[in-house]
Amino acid sequence: MNIYDVIQKPLVTEKTSLQKDSEGVIAFQVHKDANKLEIKDAVEKLFKVEVDKVNTINIAGKVKRFGKNFGKRSNWKKAYVTLKEGSNVDFFEV
Repeated sequence: MNIYDVIQKPLVTEKTSLQKDSEGVIAFQVHKDANKLEIKDAVEKLFKVEVDKVNTINIAGKVKRFGKNFGKRSNWKKAYVTLKEGSNVDFFEV
């Protein structure tokens, strides 16, 4: 799998911003079939940082109502990547 296909987008929320500042953990939405080793390689190559560990979680899509009809959002995978001491990723550079 291509490293550009593994990481789909960073998850920038209030919770992940606090985790990044305090614990050095960043969150990404990743490809559903990506494993921890592929995620680690992709983050290290794309952002030029050292990764300590990767935790993944599968998120089930929510059932939503569209008028009279019901639909379901897609399932997706989230990865929490812990960086080694001294490594930092800035999504929004000032």
